[in-house]
Amino acid sequence: MGTWAVDAFGNDYALDWAEDLQETRNLEAVENTLDNVLDNGGAYLEAPFAAEALVAIEVIARLQGHWGLRNEESEAVDAWVEQRPQKARPDLAAKAHQVIERILAEQSELRELWADSEHYADWTASVAELKGRVNVG
Repeated sequence: MGTWAVDAFGNDYALDWAEDLQETRNLEAVENTLDNVLDNGGAYLEAPFAAEALVAIEVIARLQGHWGLRNEESEAVDAWVEQRPQKARPDLAAKAHQVIERILAEQSELRELWADSEHYADWTASVAELKGRVNVG
């Protein structure tokens, strides 16, 4: 995985997912991405699915008005949110929190990859910050 930053947008999987989002008009892609992680159960969660899910959660946070980092990498998601003002359903926010817990769990390749780097604390702080921007309820 090409990774250059600890935020959700700082990797190739995230940017590819964000580009694909442009082809959609509703939150179906967001929900499907979250469901891919949750349907995995306790099995080993591969890094691409986790990276995509973090960007899907960024969509939810932004739709709630909690934008976070805006940069060149986030432009596709930012534009999608601005062009399709809608509310993120409360059940999606609840799923987002569950997905983040799953990504940070023992059986997560993305967590393992970051744990092997000197930037693990920065990555976990970034994920925690994202979780804090998604309001449940």
